[in-house]
Amino acid sequence: MTPAEQSAAARALCGLAPIIPVLVVKDAALAQPLARALVAGGLPALEVTLRTPAALDVIRAMAEVEGGVVGAGTLLTPADVKAAKAAGARFGVSPGLTERLVRAAEEEGLALLPGAVTASEVMQALDWGYDMLKFFPAATSGGAGALKALGGPLPQVSFCPTGGITLASAPDYLALPNVICAGGSWLAPEALLARGDWAGIEALAREAAGLSR
Repeated sequence: MTPAEQSAAARALCGLAPIIPVLVVKDAALAQPLARALVAGGLPALEVTLRTPAALDVIRAMAEVEGGVVGAGTLLTPADVKAAKAAGARFGVSPGLTERLVRAAEEEGLALLPGAVTASEVMQALDWGYDMLKFFPAATSGGAGALKALGGPLPQVSFCPTGGITLASAPDYLALPNVICAGGSWLAPEALLARGDWAGIEALAREAAGLSR
């Protein structure tokens, strides 16, 4: 899979819903009921960050949930890419982009959504064949205003802004022509996870899935 093919696949995944849940899950036993609740609420693409020891087991479990498309976030090294693909991830998300990461994703055939913030980083990604990017960290990097400004000289690039985005601020991003979707970490609050309130999480997902773009 070439970088252009990876980017096209990432663009298609980003088009599935206005919000991609960004999930930090510490207990793999919660993975399947969480994924089922989010998918039932209308959010099929799920990003599981590799920030906990259970992350790869969570990806394996979520990969079995019908209707879900699970990916791995916080990919930093080729080893992360290989481990994510082996666990069943169908796409990968990275806070940045390096040549080693590009090569690893190409070798593994993993759709990649790499991060970029500055015009130079976006241009480098374009040179490598990526025109669907993660804008991270969004809230502290100029927010929707910065993304709107990037759209002027770089209209061929689309973004999934992530980082500090809330239900209240998401519409500002989704209204931009160069934003396909946004990443949100509010969909699986620890309080709801702790008590297994899957109906509550499904309700949050349904609310996010109803956002206009």
